[in-house]
Amino acid sequence: MQEPANKKLSPSVGIRPMLEADLPAADHVMRVAFGTFLGLPDPGSFMGDASYVANRWKADPKAAFTAVLDGKVVGSVFAARWGSVGLFGPLTVKPELWDQGIGRRLLDPVMSLFETDRVTHAGLFTFAQSPKHVGFYQSLGFWPGHLTAIMVCEIRPTADTQWIPLGRGATERTARMEICRRIADQQYPGLDLTSEIEATTSVGLGETVLLQESGEVVGFAICHVGPGTEAGTGACYVKFAAVRPGKDAAHRFEQLLDGCAGFGASRGAKVLIAGVSTARREAYRLLLTRGFRTVLQGVTMHRPSEPAYCRPELFVIDDWR
Repeated sequence: MQEPANKKLSPSVGIRPMLEADLPAADHVMRVAFGTFLGLPDPGSFMGDASYVANRWKADPKAAFTAVLDGKVVGSVFAARWGSVGLFGPLTVKPELWDQGIGRRLLDPVMSLFETDRVTHAGLFTFAQSPKHVGFYQSLGFWPGHLTAIMVCEIRPTADTQWIPLGRGATERTARMEICRRIADQQYPGLDLTSEIEATTSVGLGETVLLQESGEVVGFAICHVGPGTEAGTGACYVKFAAVRPGKDAAHRFEQLLDGCAGFGASRGAKVLIAGVSTARREAYRLLLTRGFRTVLQGVTMHRPSEPAYCRPELFVIDDWR
């Protein structure tokens, strides 16, 4: 749960890179913080058997930071670098320490990381209904864009569902990852999902689903599936997906969604989860026509105040939580 205000600083709180030994405590703080904000009867039950903390640390330990007070973890934040696009979240602080400036201090190393990596567009997902959260991030130069809808649909795979995996052979894998980079770059210059693709494989989170036309890759989707991932039991979660832009993009997008459903079904998933910016109007409408329903919505915030790849003509799924 992102810290909304900055009433007073806590100089006794130290900020340092996250260690593997911090993971259980950081996970507990994250769940309790979100669960408390959302008013859950048991705040620690937030997300069930899905997981952010351990997997995001494993994906990039250098982009995870903790707040420590008296030797105990009281907050954390995770950054992701998608080439020229930098994201952070979840940013969470122990509820009894909210409004003491800890969240702001946790963001210092994140902003330094983005500057070092020459990120041209930075962003986050936060609670659209919370003026405190939106105001906090505005004070750091982030400005609200469109709503992002987190949507769910029952998986109904068809017999002709076509998809291929990224591949395991080094040569094949390298070539296909390069094509994925080109497709991402067509959405926004320098956008690169290589880190997410590699983490999905190395951490064992799921699969990168590819869509081919005439033997050529024209779309890809990074999918998590099952407990211990960002999906959870019975779900296939599309962390990112994109197709080559152009006149056939809508058709390709539907085929890629079919591929994600087919992959999910092959792993026993019953529902498909996908996040989409409502700025991508055609992609959002297409999800609605396919029976997706919104279960959560938030607002993305951007620095600088520009749309990046949140544009009506682009068929992209992503989720900046």
